Amino acid sequence: MDITIHQAFLPHNDAGESLAFYRDALGFEVRDDVEYGGLHWLTVGPPGQPGTSLVLHPPAADPGITAEERRTVAEMMAKGTFAAINLATENLDDTFARLQSGDAEVVQEPTDQPYGVRDCAFRDPAGNLVRIQELR
Repeated sequence: MDITIHQAFLPHNDAGESLAFYRDALGFEVRDDVEYGGLHWLTVGPPGQPGTSLVLHPPAADPGITAEERRTVAEMMAKGTFAAINLATENLDDTFARLQSGDAEVVQEPTDQPYGVRDCAFRDPAGNLVRIQELR
């Protein structure tokens, strides 16, 4: 089979803050910017990888969840326990320094993990955990 990862979804609660983090801090390209019914979706992706995108979406847009579930999602986002993504870079120290110099919330400084990777972690403006692993 020839299957690739095309899009992954992360919730956001402020499109402007998410755009500043993913475009300005991480350097992702904006691939789509859609507003509909008072809600805002952003599609971003790493330069040079046009087939892989991250869709930043308003969690309230999912019609399949109840009001109670929406409250739970909002609470989990506020605690930073709802969603996560793993990214990779060739130079973890430079990437960490660039993100740390901005407004990104540092969760973990670059660390050699016992399971063989070196990574760091941040929270995006919506509370999503963003782990960045060094490519070796």
